[in-house]
Amino acid sequence: MNYPGEHPIFGQLGHLFVALAFAAALLSCICYFASLKGELIGNSWARIGRIAFGIHSFAVAGIVATMFYVIYNHYFEYYYAWYHSSYTLPFRYMFACFWEGQEGSFLLWAVWHVVLSWIIIWKGGEWEAPVVGVIATVQVFLSSMLLGVYVFGYKLGSDPFIYLRNNPEMQNLPFIKMADYLTKIKDGRGLNPLLQNYWMVIHPPTLFLGFASTVVPFAFALGGLIKGKYTEWVKPAIPWAFFGVMILGTGVLMGAAWAYEALSFGGFWAWDPVENASLVPWLTFVGAAHLMLIFKHRQHSIVSTYIFTIVTFLLVLYSTFLTRSGILGSTSVHAFTDLGMSGQLIVYMAFYVLLSAYLLIKNRKKLPKTEVEEEISSREFWMFIGTLVLMISAMQITFTTSIPVFDKLGFYHITNGLGSVVNLFVGIINRLFGADIHLIAKRHNLSPPDDPKAHYNLWQLPIAVILGVLTAISQFFKYKTTDEKEWMKKISLSLLLSVLLSAFISWQLEFNRVNYFILLFTSIFTVIANFDFMVRVLKLKVGLSGASIAHIGFGMILLGILISNSKSTIISQNHSDVNLGKDFPNNENVMLIKGDTVPMKDYYISYKGRHRGTAITDEKNLYYTIEYFKRNPDTKRLDKEFELMPTVQLNQRMGNVSEPSTKRFAMKDIYTHITYADFDDVEDPTSDSIYKKPITKQMKVGDTVALVNSLLILTGIDKEVDKAAMKLNNTDLAAGAILKVIDINKHETVAVPVMVIRGNNLFSIPVTLDSLGLKLDFPKINPENGKADIVITEKRKNEFIIMKAIIFPWINLLWLGALLMILGCLVAIRKRLRTRD
Repeated sequence: MNYPGEHPIFGQLGHLFVALAFAAALLSCICYFASLKGELIGNSWARIGRIAFGIHSFAVAGIVATMFYVIYNHYFEYYYAWYHSSYTLPFRYMFACFWEGQEGSFLLWAVWHVVLSWIIIWKGGEWEAPVVGVIATVQVFLSSMLLGVYVFGYKLGSDPFIYLRNNPEMQNLPFIKMADYLTKIKDGRGLNPLLQNYWMVIHPPTLFLGFASTVVPFAFALGGLIKGKYTEWVKPAIPWAFFGVMILGTGVLMGAAWAYEALSFGGFWAWDPVENASLVPWLTFVGAAHLMLIFKHRQHSIVSTYIFTIVTFLLVLYSTFLTRSGILGSTSVHAFTDLGMSGQLIVYMAFYVLLSAYLLIKNRKKLPKTEVEEEISSREFWMFIGTLVLMISAMQITFTTSIPVFDKLGFYHITNGLGSVVNLFVGIINRLFGADIHLIAKRHNLSPPDDPKAHYNLWQLPIAVILGVLTAISQFFKYKTTDEKEWMKKISLSLLLSVLLSAFISWQLEFNRVNYFILLFTSIFTVIANFDFMVRVLKLKVGLSGASIAHIGFGMILLGILISNSKSTIISQNHSDVNLGKDFPNNENVMLIKGDTVPMKDYYISYKGRHRGTAITDEKNLYYTIEYFKRNPDTKRLDKEFELMPTVQLNQRMGNVSEPSTKRFAMKDIYTHITYADFDDVEDPTSDSIYKKPITKQMKVGDTVALVNSLLILTGIDKEVDKAAMKLNNTDLAAGAILKVIDINKHETVAVPVMVIRGNNLFSIPVTLDSLGLKLDFPKINPENGKADIVITEKRKNEFIIMKAIIFPWINLLWLGALLMILGCLVAIRKRLRTRD
């Protein structure tokens, strides 16, 4: 069958590029590994491997260009373009469409591998073959995710260029079977409104660059095992490790900023499984980078360095499985759905688990052993302890996040002995920290925690305290050994200042919980001790201060998290006589009638009105103007301080989405978002008419229509209209629709709008019910089915909204700390690249 309007050339070109990318990556890895038997320079296998990787790179670029062209031009015959884009979508979100889907995100991942690989080809020297060879194997798997072909009855990958009419979800729809089905498609499904934000444009590329960066140290580690250079790989891998720590950490923090700025759950971290999936590899990556430093300085812990480096990459693969297999569908708000690639993802992960284990076991006797144990007074000892703490943190998060996986595998029960031990341990923690955490349910069934945020916070708070203390004290130790008196002398000033400052801030903030004070002290101690180290030891030499700057940033992040969460205050409280209901508690929400001014904490607020976006691509957004006032102590008048514009993005298909608006001050943020608004008259939100837009209902006798304040029932048609009373001519034909209106108090009112035929003219006589705010009209009746057209016009209510406002104190410490962590990593990378020692 011929399908007019389709553009098959792009699908054919896309399939060609996908097949070429897969084949070239496979050839590249084979040739690179074959070249390891000879010298790299002049080795024909290495040259072929590089050429094949160049072809693979060209094919990946071709896939990207073809997919973007299809999306940009709205070729909705392709399922990916229809599912993720629409005509009204702004151009800036076209890239977001590209990587919203699984296929696009896999491709984004592959693109970053290509970019990193060419840097290694350019600068890698003798490490090109093993490192790029390992990355090429990863590209084989990533390319296979886009094949969408069947091999022995098993579907390999998901085709990003599949036609809409061939997609299993669509092919049984009647209109798809028509040759001109494209004429029936008026628009694409469109980008999820939650993702129509500039963060969706910049966050995924950064996060996936972070994921991609984990493969480079991993490839160096495997390359060292393959080439028999069991320790030499560490030195060139260190800059890559810190680069990866910086980029992946930036990606994680971008996600937190996105959640805080654009989502309406009132915070920057919810311990969602998808959030955890990006955090866990970063934790082990930090550990791997520090172990590399230990080995560089002391030639110790090479086995641990291998393990952390390899585990980091494997955790990225495991995170990919968790978020893309659909297994987290019931516990995560933004995991991908299952596209039938779960088995392929497991094979992908298992291949590298088995390969890494094989190479480690095979070379275990050749790995250098540590003959001298580290002194407890050495820097490397405490750095190693820190890496172990990071691993414990990663294990706890991974275990709880993986509970749906355990259930899927059938691990429903924990033995009574183990269950009792876990319950005892959890009980001790509950008693110490005053919490109420439940992980092991009755009969020792393993189940996700009832309150994930409280659960994770309880486990991770002690870990954060330990890590903070270690980052404060470790730099004052020297490698090999440190004089304890000298160390105490150096650390005592920072310790004393931290205790005094913590006590003062705790008193000012009225902290009454021990765990809050402990974390407060730890955060301040981390900042002060590292700054002290920069001043007194490093003499403020910024080029040598990368670690200290990053650690100061870490301390500030902890401080910002602690204060902004523990002292956040919901300032919106409803003081009117109206009960807003259980969904909008009066102690957390305030109802604002347009034009009224009500007190709220230190402010007076007024809802000024709403307006649509002016641009075509912005017209689906409703902006609500909230004015904040303060009383002038001299004039006693209300002076306007600022205004906020929380937004509701209208989306009939996927549901409306509320986006907050935040006023930022140096020491606090005021965070405001709409929790309820009436959208019945959004077609003309600025109209001055007292009536809404009329709606027409086709009703037969006995039908009921539910209105905002009443029920409308057509009980009959009156064919004996009193024409004299209606001042009609005797020759007029008239009929009345007998409408019974039942209000919320169950009072009944009868209204009879009349339809009149006078000669060749048809007109009607409506009825107005002022007490109910209704106009009812009966303009015509359909003689074929006997249904009457009833036109209903309702009065506009006093326009109102319900909103929530939260104050987050000291939140800027979190964002400033994040910037310092990134800056510290950049300084450390620069130092490693310059010295190469």
